Amino acid sequence: MPYSDFTLERVKRTFELTTAETVDLFGDIPELASSALLTEILRYNVPLALASNSEKARSEMIISPILIDLRRQLKERINLFSGVEFDVDSARGLNGICDFIISDSPEILFVSAPIITLVEAKKENINAGLGQCVAEMLAARIFNERTGNEILAIYGAVTTGSIWKFIKLEGSVIYIDLTEYYLKDVDKILGILASGIISQGIDFRGN
Repeated sequence: MPYSDFTLERVKRTFELTTAETVDLFGDIPELASSALLTEILRYNVPLALASNSEKARSEMIISPILIDLRRQLKERINLFSGVEFDVDSARGLNGICDFIISDSPEILFVSAPIITLVEAKKENINAGLGQCVAEMLAARIFNERTGNEILAIYGAVTTGSIWKFIKLEGSVIYIDLTEYYLKDVDKILGILASGIISQGIDFRGN
């Protein structure tokens, strides 16, 4: 059973998780100003992506530029993987393709630990993608533990490109931010993504 078969209810039941739904879970996270390049790219790309109205277009034209800008601003000390097979535990359904993986690793040819954040792209229904994203986050935690990297919290996001919802997995609790962020909040989106990385003790603010 691949990640995409998991609903939120099913992943909670299968892995004995609980949820904590909170408004403004990341409300106090500072913004990270987007670059002039990203602003121009989104200005041009967003109408095209929304007109096409496919997950592929939204992923390539909206989500990828945001994540690439994040990597650039964090001095290229993270790596991005898009559309990769991530088979961790097929017996428990933790296998399949992840839309985007953010890893704190110098390796760029293959996914290596520690994995910090996963981003799942959905065409329209954000809530329908929560179970899949949480399953991928669980797989990331197992993947990290196998290589001796104990990351206390794994972060995730489900996005249509124009709307973003963030999740944190810590212990057996799934923290779901009920607040949705829009492209007009792109600086906040970048700030939340960066905070998940910095929270692991990885400081990109220096040289």
